[in-house]
Amino acid sequence: MRAPLLASVPAFRSLLRHALGLVYPPTCAACGAATADPGALCPTCWTGLRLIEAPYCPRYGTPFALDLGIGPLLSPRAIAEPPVFGRGRAVALYDGTAREIVHRLKYEDRLDLAVPMARMMAARGRELLAEADCVVPVPLHRWRLFRRRFNQAALLARPIARSSGLPFEPGALKRVRATRSQVGLSRAGRAANLQGAFRVPEAGRPRLQGRRVLLVDDVTTTGATANAAARALLRGGATAVDLLTFALVAQDPL
Repeated sequence: MRAPLLASVPAFRSLLRHALGLVYPPTCAACGAATADPGALCPTCWTGLRLIEAPYCPRYGTPFALDLGIGPLLSPRAIAEPPVFGRGRAVALYDGTAREIVHRLKYEDRLDLAVPMARMMAARGRELLAEADCVVPVPLHRWRLFRRRFNQAALLARPIARSSGLPFEPGALKRVRATRSQVGLSRAGRAANLQGAFRVPEAGRPRLQGRRVLLVDDVTTTGATANAAARALLRGGATAVDLLTFALVAQDPL
C-alpha cells in the first residue's frame, strides 16, 4: 500500500505548485511584473541584465570591451593586484536588473530567488565546478546572521552544490570577527576591515585538506571579502580557491 502513496507524492507536489500559481501568479524576479515561470525575468528586465561573456580577464572575470583575438589576457588590475583566489566568475555586471535581483534576495527576503540565481551561476561557473572538490559559501558573522536570519551566500551555494554533485561545506569557514559595513570604504579600507575576519575551524580542516574549493557569494565588489576568505581557506589546507558570484562590480574600464 505504500508504493502507490509514494508514487503520488510528485503528482501532489505538481498539483500544489499549480494551485499556488493560480493564487500567487509568478512575477519577474527584478521588477515584479507578471511572468510565465517563477523566478523568470520579464523581457524588459532580461534586456537590462548585462551578462558577462568572453572575452574577460581569467583571474577577476571582468569583461573586456574588445576581442583582440590573441587568446586570454589579464586585466591591468589582475597584473597590478593579483587576487588570492585563482579565478573569479560572475553571471552579470552589478547594475540595473542584476542589482535589483540581488537586493530583492538580500533585503526584501525574496528567498525564492536563490534557486533561479543559483541555476544561472552554475551554468556560468561550469568550468570551475568541473574542477572543484567542494562548495563553500562566504559566511556571515553570527550577529549579522541573527539580524538578517539567513545567509544569502549559503542559499546560493547549496543548490549549486546539489546540482553539481559536490559536497556543500558551510561549516568549513567561519566569520570570527564582526566587521563594519563595507559600503563607502575604499579598496584599501575594505581589505583592512576584513583582516583576520575569517578562520577555518579545527573541525573544518579535514574537509579542506588537499581539496579545490569553490567559494560562493552574491556580489564581488573589490574582491576584498573573497581575498580574505580565500586566504583563510588556503591556510586551512585547501590547495586552491576559485570564486563564483551572481554579480560583479567592474573595476576596470570596459
